[in-house]
Amino acid sequence: MERRLAAILAADVVGYTALMQADETGTLRRMTELRHRVIEPLIADHRGRVVKLMGDGLLVEFASVVDAVNCAVEWQNQVAEYGSAESSESVFRFRIGINLGDVIVDGTDIHGDGVNVAARLEAMAEPGGICLSDDAHRQVKSKASVEFENIGPQELKNVADPVTVFRIKPKAVEMPSAAGSLSLSDKPSIAVLPFDNMSGDAEQEYFSDGITEDIITSLSRMPWFFVIARNTTFTYKGQAQDVKKVGAELGVHYVLEGSVRKGGNRVRITAQLIDAATGNHVWAERYDRDLEDIFAVQDDVTEQIVGAVAPEFLNFEARRAQSKEAEHLDAWDCVMRGRWHLWRLGRENLAEARKYFEKALSLVPGGAFGASELTIVYLWDFLYGWNRSPAESLKAMIEYAELAVNADDQDTWALSNLAWARLFRRQWDKALAPVERAIELNPNFAPALAGRGLVLDLAHGRSEEGIADIRSAMRLSPRDTLMPMWLAALGIAYYNVERYEDAVETAQRATRLAPGFPTGHRQLAAALAMLGRMEEAAAARRDLEALIPGHTADEVRERLPVRDEAKLERFVEGLVKAGLPAA
Repeated sequence: MERRLAAILAADVVGYTALMQADETGTLRRMTELRHRVIEPLIADHRGRVVKLMGDGLLVEFASVVDAVNCAVEWQNQVAEYGSAESSESVFRFRIGINLGDVIVDGTDIHGDGVNVAARLEAMAEPGGICLSDDAHRQVKSKASVEFENIGPQELKNVADPVTVFRIKPKAVEMPSAAGSLSLSDKPSIAVLPFDNMSGDAEQEYFSDGITEDIITSLSRMPWFFVIARNTTFTYKGQAQDVKKVGAELGVHYVLEGSVRKGGNRVRITAQLIDAATGNHVWAERYDRDLEDIFAVQDDVTEQIVGAVAPEFLNFEARRAQSKEAEHLDAWDCVMRGRWHLWRLGRENLAEARKYFEKALSLVPGGAFGASELTIVYLWDFLYGWNRSPAESLKAMIEYAELAVNADDQDTWALSNLAWARLFRRQWDKALAPVERAIELNPNFAPALAGRGLVLDLAHGRSEEGIADIRSAMRLSPRDTLMPMWLAALGIAYYNVERYEDAVETAQRATRLAPGFPTGHRQLAAALAMLGRMEEAAAARRDLEALIPGHTADEVRERLPVRDEAKLERFVEGLVKAGLPAA
């Protein structure tokens, strides 16, 4: 018997039998829709695995309790938001139980006390609530941005010893009142409230204000945000604020707030990104630093906060868009839903992403929405020949990249993608300028740093500089959905300087994050072969061929944009050694 330690989440719908009796067909339809549009995408985003469906419930396995709890909290919040338009008689409400325990593996199923305790905890939870075992709580108590209530030792059915149970009560979903409110911006909007000075030292006020001002400035450079100006948000300084009220007054989707506390020569800075409509946390983090150089600390923490907020915000927006009816999607929603598919980096998801980006472009012609993302779609089409001829894909890639930049030549995302397009078009000496411009506009924009790293490596042979840039992007935004692409860029740079062990490790990370992404498997096969690990190289090559049947070394020569022919031939050599056909 195989055993392993796992975080187990058990969930079921409150009053499902009564809902079925009232409207069997409608309940089944709505439950299926909710599962596909909200619950299963959330589970995937938090690296979970659905073990089995049980009528009105699910059993889910996670490797991390933190992932399980974060998934459960978003699950309850999004289900509540999803059902806000339903009548109170037909809305779904879930109970959720989470346990950390030993499980017995039986094929794709799991059994044992670890599962039983999760199921008993689920039964104890309130409608819309979450209960955790003491073992699960111990792993997550200092890592999750929620409050726990200890409800003491509980006797659970068929469990020998009492289990100490903790409860989370998600906040109810409320929309701000229209009275006295500003209308929301077309772009998702954010207000950064003045960070609280918790030090009791008036001289530290300039430090907390400086953090706030720097974050506002950096976020203002992001292409996705409409950011409320400093002079407006500082009118809230020194006041206890209801975030939902602030959101309604300023007409923003999100509020970023935080605090600064100094003790001796140490400072602790906290930050929280909050959905202004619900009051629920999207992201939270704490930063502890030594104050040897106060301005260096200010710059460092600002960079860390902005680097974390942007991808968390985009992830949240993509999940929100997944829960909307297709006919109600605006251009932004289409881009967000398309991105959800795009960053899964497989052939079927790529085709689905294209449909949403093309719809965004049709809703708002001109290239402001969807054109830059279509650049990436056609880049992968060109590289792997998935949906049209490589020549057609190459032409479409550069046209969409230029359309996006023409729509907004200050858009750092569009500029970064234009650099990728020029690189793959083999416009070697024109690829660096747009990504350098993006970094000039926003030095904290991680995709631009990664893009510059790739261009420096492939177009200019400056591989070590490229590696440094890509690693900077990964440090700046460690949970970014773009990570598989950055790992691919890093992997080829390692290969080009013959650091094959590093190339293997990087490719393995890429394949774990995006199993349907051929680049990771291709780099893994080549690097393993150059290390003489032929059996593993052949396995990686077979994984590659399953994703791109008929792929050949000649196609790699034609489509991979490595300017130095000797380096390109060395990469092809690794693939041929791994068993890839020459032609």
